[in-house]
Amino acid sequence: MCSAGTINRTHNQSRARQEAAAHQPTMTDPLAYFLTWHTYGTWLQGESSGSVDRTHREYGREFVRPNAPLRTAHASRMSGDAVTLSEPMRVAAQDTIIEVCNHRNWTLLALHIRTTHAHAVVAAQCSPERVLNDFKSYATRALRHAGLVETDERIWARHGSTRYLWNADEVTAAIDYTVNRQGTPLTPKPLFCRSL
Repeated sequence: MCSAGTINRTHNQSRARQEAAAHQPTMTDPLAYFLTWHTYGTWLQGESSGSVDRTHREYGREFVRPNAPLRTAHASRMSGDAVTLSEPMRVAAQDTIIEVCNHRNWTLLALHIRTTHAHAVVAAQCSPERVLNDFKSYATRALRHAGLVETDERIWARHGSTRYLWNADEVTAAIDYTVNRQGTPLTPKPLFCRSL
């Protein structure tokens, strides 16, 4: 015969197993995400290097072709100046992203903050959009708190690239691109935290 304590303990153990299973990666979960985001006004639609829009945003799809009038039109709609990250701004953003990962129990594999964009390779049990949003919002808060930007200044472009990495080769390639293929190293140096 089961007592009420045994039933509650069994129910709680079953619930704990269900919650643990809900947080375990499945064969359909990516190993990590490769995130890229730009500072405000530094990569507009129509750029000579290509850009994305609603019909050219899927992985593997061609960029929007260079289009000077389109770029000019987007530049004319900007509400402020384009943002270039100084060394103190890059340091503050990097330190904040590391803190966010530690607080959220996300595994930061690589991070590189450049003057006009940033790359991160991160493993997290949530959507890449949430990770990207947290990185941008907490970095913005830190920049404002440090007095490095104005309180109403827009720092980041809307959204960013959220690429899913499905296998170890993709993770390794994203880490290599983030750490070693961004041109002349800046301060702070790119972070290579670990491999999966």
